[in-house]
Amino acid sequence: MAKAQYNADSITVLEGLEAVRKRPGMYIGSVGTKGLNHLIYEILDNAVDEHLAGYCSQIWVTLEADGSCTVRDSGRGIPVGMHAKGVSAERVVFTTLHAGGKFDNQAYKTSGGLHGVGSSVVNALSERMRVNVYQDGKIYHDAYERGVPAVELQDGLLPVLGKTKETGTEINFLPDGEIFEKTRFKAEWLKSRLHETAYLNPGLTITYANRRPGEEETRVYSEPEGIVAYVKELNAGKTPVHDPIYFKGEADGIQVEAAFQFVDTFEENILGFCNNIFTQEGGTHLVGFKTRFTMLINNYAKELGILKDKDAKFTGADTRNGMTAIVAVKHPDPIFEGQTKTKLASADATRAVFSITGDELQLYFDRNLEVLKGVIGCAEKSAKIRRAEEKAKTNLLTKSRFSFDSNGKLANCESRDAEKCEIFIVEGDSAGGSAKSARDRMYQAILPIRGKILNVEKASIDKVLANAEIKTMINAFGCGFSEGYGNDFDISKLRYHKIILMTDADVDGSHIDTLLLTFLYRFMPELIYNGHVYIAMPPLFKVIPKKGPEQYLYDERELEKYRKTHKGDFILQRYKGLGEMDAAQLWETTLDPENRVLKRVEIEDARMASEVTEMLMGSDVAPRRQFIYDHADEAEIDA
Repeated sequence: MAKAQYNADSITVLEGLEAVRKRPGMYIGSVGTKGLNHLIYEILDNAVDEHLAGYCSQIWVTLEADGSCTVRDSGRGIPVGMHAKGVSAERVVFTTLHAGGKFDNQAYKTSGGLHGVGSSVVNALSERMRVNVYQDGKIYHDAYERGVPAVELQDGLLPVLGKTKETGTEINFLPDGEIFEKTRFKAEWLKSRLHETAYLNPGLTITYANRRPGEEETRVYSEPEGIVAYVKELNAGKTPVHDPIYFKGEADGIQVEAAFQFVDTFEENILGFCNNIFTQEGGTHLVGFKTRFTMLINNYAKELGILKDKDAKFTGADTRNGMTAIVAVKHPDPIFEGQTKTKLASADATRAVFSITGDELQLYFDRNLEVLKGVIGCAEKSAKIRRAEEKAKTNLLTKSRFSFDSNGKLANCESRDAEKCEIFIVEGDSAGGSAKSARDRMYQAILPIRGKILNVEKASIDKVLANAEIKTMINAFGCGFSEGYGNDFDISKLRYHKIILMTDADVDGSHIDTLLLTFLYRFMPELIYNGHVYIAMPPLFKVIPKKGPEQYLYDERELEKYRKTHKGDFILQRYKGLGEMDAAQLWETTLDPENRVLKRVEIEDARMASEVTEMLMGSDVAPRRQFIYDHADEAEIDA
């Protein structure tokens, strides 16, 4: 057999936007729903940049009936004049990576767009795009098909559709089904992003419209109070310790704006933004805020005699438990980790936020002593609870220092290679018995649990750690946990790189999955963020035709499709639970890596995930009831 040649001819050069279509994940993170919605955010961010530059007060975002999206702004309009490349500047913007007006900080002092990448990336990943530019009393038009121009230029310039007194840019695009897994934008995520953008830009009005059949809706987002209103919304339904505190300032060319408020629930909720982009994983701006705030509270506590010389200082978590905060910076040239900007890495942002937080809060607290005492009181309560829970945690973990399997039910695998090992969390002893018989003993561990575990969203940490099922899981995984006041989590010690929830394909099974996911999300979120958590997909039916092969069907839709397409009689078996399958069937359908179907658990929006988990699994009934009413038509009822 001839060996393939590796020489100069083997090197492939992807021209223009081909690279984007070939590797879309490099530019928008994924080709799932998150990446799909990211297309809108890129165009939206460019419109917001016009607002930040002082030229745009209105943005309209519309989900069209045909599945496309239209974003229009009242800014200056993308330049349409002749570029040095010999064509309209608009054409350069939409067909050339790293072409834009954000590199020299002249047209835009700060920006949230991808520095000339966003518009061309959206164009490359759209089945079609239509662009209208309202400028100089005229409407200029351009169009593209999968990134390729579909309008002929006239002496290098765009054709004119008509006259106008308006200014701005209007972009309509339809995502490409050849690229994306789904092409239906997630309306709830979009509305959340638009409302968030309005909070961060108090002088901006955003009009949202959904024209998709059955979803018709129009909303206007305008928040004159800015991030102070955002903090109030996040704390709705909670008892505040004081009114929101707001400050802003500028250092080294970086604008810093922050608002915070303490409430009676001892949780920390601090959101960071850079140039209007939500930094999901935080970054240097939050480091500056948290570090300076902790130092400030400890210094004041010493000065007021609340902390004696012999007393240990409050920890950072102590000083921030109960705090809801928004920290937003405007940076002329930010450095992010990753193309999709989930973490700010600019070192100068730490210094700027640290300096302004210290200066502004010192002025505020010196003039508002009672508010300061209330904030320090929160830290005192937090420290007291922390010490009590650390003691309870130590007692629980050392008293039982449970062996590798504290309840005697874990059937461990033989291999100790974590990358190859997987553990199945199985509902009930019956299914656990079948799974133990069916598994590959070398790499698959089975841990049966009894029914529905504790809802950790409603329980104190001492009750959580006293729960037998939870203790067993913590011990089996081997990586500890991170929650509240302690942080013993070390993902390098994880014994299984796949943690697979395997429950019955019914409502009770889904409820158990939800309780398990709540536990993992609150106590071991890194497992989810790093892609270690999966949900098994056991079949609901088995069809045995008189002629032809037997077949497993995973839900009612597959059964309906089979009935429509299959000719002849067949026997239908319904599996009400995993325990009804014998070992061979369980291996064939759910355990065998070659044939099984797994769903990996991912978090698309960390902020929304936390809010929804608190709402659905917490103690407050009213918002949960409203959520159920609003989404009842989306429920899948087990037959």
